[in-house]
Amino acid sequence: MKTACRIYKRGTFALYSLLCRHAKLSILPNQQPTDENLSAYSTEDSADTWQSSVLKLFIEKHPRFQTGLLIFVLLGTCMTIGDGVITPAISVFSAVSGVQVKINQLHDNYVVIVSCIILVGLFSIQHHGTHRVAFLFAPVVAAWLLCISGIGIYNIFRWNRQVYRALSPVYMFRFLKTTGIEGWLSLSGVVLSITGVETMYADMGHFSALSIKIAFTCLVYPCLILAYMGEAAFLSKHHYDIQRSFYKAIPEAVFWPVFIVATFAAVVGSQAVISATFSIISQCCALNCFPRVKIVHTSSKIYGQIYVPEINWILMCLCLAVTIGLRDTNMMGHAYGLAITTVMFVTTCLMTLVIIIVWKQGIIKALTCLLLFGSIELLYISASVCKIPEGGWIPILLSFIFMAIMFTWNYGTMKKHQFDVENKVSMTKMLSLGPCLGMVRVPGIGLIFSNLASGIPAIFGHFITNLPAFHQVLVFVCAKSVQVPYVSENERLVISRVGPKEYHMFRCIVRYGYKDMQQENYNFENKLVSEIIQFIEIEDGVQDEQTDELTIDDGNINIEESYKVESSLILKAKELGVTYIVGHSYAEAKKSSSILKKFGIDVVFAFLSKNCREPDIMLEVAHTSLLEVGMVYHV
Repeated sequence: MKTACRIYKRGTFALYSLLCRHAKLSILPNQQPTDENLSAYSTEDSADTWQSSVLKLFIEKHPRFQTGLLIFVLLGTCMTIGDGVITPAISVFSAVSGVQVKINQLHDNYVVIVSCIILVGLFSIQHHGTHRVAFLFAPVVAAWLLCISGIGIYNIFRWNRQVYRALSPVYMFRFLKTTGIEGWLSLSGVVLSITGVETMYADMGHFSALSIKIAFTCLVYPCLILAYMGEAAFLSKHHYDIQRSFYKAIPEAVFWPVFIVATFAAVVGSQAVISATFSIISQCCALNCFPRVKIVHTSSKIYGQIYVPEINWILMCLCLAVTIGLRDTNMMGHAYGLAITTVMFVTTCLMTLVIIIVWKQGIIKALTCLLLFGSIELLYISASVCKIPEGGWIPILLSFIFMAIMFTWNYGTMKKHQFDVENKVSMTKMLSLGPCLGMVRVPGIGLIFSNLASGIPAIFGHFITNLPAFHQVLVFVCAKSVQVPYVSENERLVISRVGPKEYHMFRCIVRYGYKDMQQENYNFENKLVSEIIQFIEIEDGVQDEQTDELTIDDGNINIEESYKVESSLILKAKELGVTYIVGHSYAEAKKSSSILKKFGIDVVFAFLSKNCREPDIMLEVAHTSLLEVGMVYHV
């Protein structure tokens, strides 16, 4: 199976990244014009309309709007992460609680215990990978759809054959007109049917776009409509059986088989949401909006299937807390509905900006899209907001916590980059040191990692100040993310020379898309050396072409010899060993900073920096080949 991008589950950052490619609101500080030459960096060739030009100019001139838009995107992202907490809890708990229909004396505590056991088992198998569970997706979902559609047809013919009239939207307006405020408040419960359909559509993202369209149109949608109509037919004759009406409407003969299928469907659906949360966290890390965490590839054949241990156990603890604390599917449903509808509204707003800035369409079309979808979503959100005391506070609390973490990490990271830019070593100072740089050049290759895509990082100046000796070949390495989903392998590394040729100093920019995993399957050192030698060959070839036609052959021979000498020097340095030099920065708020900023930087950001994964661990560098340079920067 192929894991496709789920626009709802991962769409907020995908749409935001698309906007970043067309307007200056990037959250990635080290972007360069050469990044636009990437094959995946596709932008519209059509000229800007006056609406798109005005909107772009407004965005560029108002940094506060950029910050507000980032917070808005983080809101949608954090609500999606909250969905990753609530969905497994409500899916498993509601499936297991159905057993109380047949065993009335079963206490709620036993239902909670069984639900918790299933949740612990679900999260415990995540390290085996999505593909271990994905093979169950098709048969379980197909069996589930056939079961609920069959039960729906049975209930329609047994209880109310006129229920097909419910397909007419006239009854919706009659209902709202008759019930008034009560009908409006009931939308917070009705929204669960919408989210259920949407989640079913999103969970089909394991397949191609064409198969999703065919399956949803010909199978999923008809089955869900039959199921809802059948349940409505049952309720029309059993007004007091609203609680667990789905299980009560199941015929006696097939209850237990349907119960088993429902439990498996809850597990499979929860698996899809959990794996989507892993992907979201991975994208947030790539876009400097979440601390670095361990990301494990769980499949060598299917790209994009990952496992994040820290997030997995955090989600499990939160799911158990929600299940044990609430013990009520209605309260879980209120939390679930608010989270989903908020994400939908954020996505709609971002799509409005995409229509104007990216697609270059008129503002009328954009506003039509916003009013058509946004008004419906706001209607459901308004009904769900009224349920905040009854469980709706859960996604708000979770979103606030995750937003605080994400925004603080992004702010601290941006300030660190600003410090590096302001304190980088000038090339004039480097040239004044002479070819030998006024110090000892030891054998080997030194790789200095920094966030700077241009200039010499401050950690290098700090390093040579305290240790006046460094390697014969020096490479400044910058691993950065770009605003595209993926970067092809032949465009991954960009090599350039730093300083005069006799310095043997180079720069290597390693580019990743926000969906790429920043862990290479090949040997990075060998790949880097190969690219540098290829760069030297191309560089000398360009010099050869620029040589005057009257130049004697000895000049070309000297250029070729120069290429061979420098290439052999680099290969010999590689054999003598490679040392990784990594900066270890500590952030401190200025004394004049506000109390809130001091708390954010000195407490929250410091705690996150201390507990996130270090660069050497992510690079899988041996301790014997690692040098750390400590620095303190004030923000």
